[in-house]
Amino acid sequence: MLEPRPIRTESDYRAALDEIERLFDAELNTPESDRLEVLTTLVEAYEQKHYPIAAPDPIEAILYYIESRGLSINDLESIIGNETEITNILHRKQALTLEVIRSLHQQLGIPAEILIQPYPLIEKSA
Repeated sequence: MLEPRPIRTESDYRAALDEIERLFDAELNTPESDRLEVLTTLVEAYEQKHYPIAAPDPIEAILYYIESRGLSINDLESIIGNETEITNILHRKQALTLEVIRSLHQQLGIPAEILIQPYPLIEKSA
């Protein structure tokens, strides 16, 4: 049985994952479930440090939120503006404005820290 301790190496990480798998069906409020909780916390801390997940691109986030809520592009008109503005933003021809970021955050719940990230725009051809 692996004693809970800081996870410092990839080997420690794999051993902790194996132990979590072994304890996964532990009955609640038992020493095994306590151990599972401690190991899970240690693994999460290790993963955040060594395998950080990058925040999604703002446009990808908007599209995800629309799809996950069963909305259509037309539902964005009250949030973003007319169909042309929506199309230009979603096709990366126009950047999100502060006003649009605020609306998307307030009305769809998209975290502002995702929406304010820089993202590539498609350059207009002359």
